Amino acid sequence: MSTPLYRLKAEFFKTLGHPVRIRVLELLSEREHAVSEMLNEVGVEAAHLSQQLAVLRRAGLVTARREGSAVHYTLADPGVAELLRVARTILTGVLSGQAELLADLRSGSDGPDDGRPGRADTH
Repeated sequence: MSTPLYRLKAEFFKTLGHPVRIRVLELLSEREHAVSEMLNEVGVEAAHLSQQLAVLRRAGLVTARREGSAVHYTLADPGVAELLRVARTILTGVLSGQAELLADLRSGSDGPDDGRPGRADTH
């Protein structure tokens, strides 16, 4: 029996569920990077970055090539970059809505009819 697609998707998104992996994929969305370049950008120990790169390699999200003593990584599929762009768009919308809610909370108002006694319904 084959694994249902929804389970495969869940595993895929679990792979993406680590901040270092997301940052690596963002960097690789721009261009190929050597591990040494990513260390400066990601800000973790070399062993930790290597571990996260191995997870991404096993998942088939990145590919590696050796050039002398340097290892360079690239996205295995440009769709990963598109997925990150879509995620950014969704988060922008969500956070925008949360910012509006926060502004309403800070102003002490729930809107035109904030539910407090003595307020007229303006609808």
